[in-house]
Amino acid sequence: IGVFEGNKLEVKDSVIYVNGHPADDYTFQMNYYWMMGDNRHRSADSRFWGFVPEDHIVGKAYFIWLSLDKDKSFLGKIRWNRMFRFVH
Repeated sequence: IGVFEGNKLEVKDSVIYVNGHPADDYTFQMNYYWMMGDNRHRSADSRFWGFVPEDHIVGKAYFIWLSLDKDKSFLGKIRWNRMFRFVH
């Protein structure tokens, strides 16, 4: 509301103010997306920094380049059946 949409957001005495006016609802001006990293348990993704404005999205995943199994070792780690599969 403040950073990406240029509004001033304040909370005073449990009342939310948008641009100096009390507000009990708000319609976002842009679309926002939840982004999840490829390393599900260690990614700094939307769980860390929140929703991403649509104009910040610069690419799209098309295929899986490499997939590893953390519980196996050396060449056994590679999930060959997932290599170069298209992402739907």
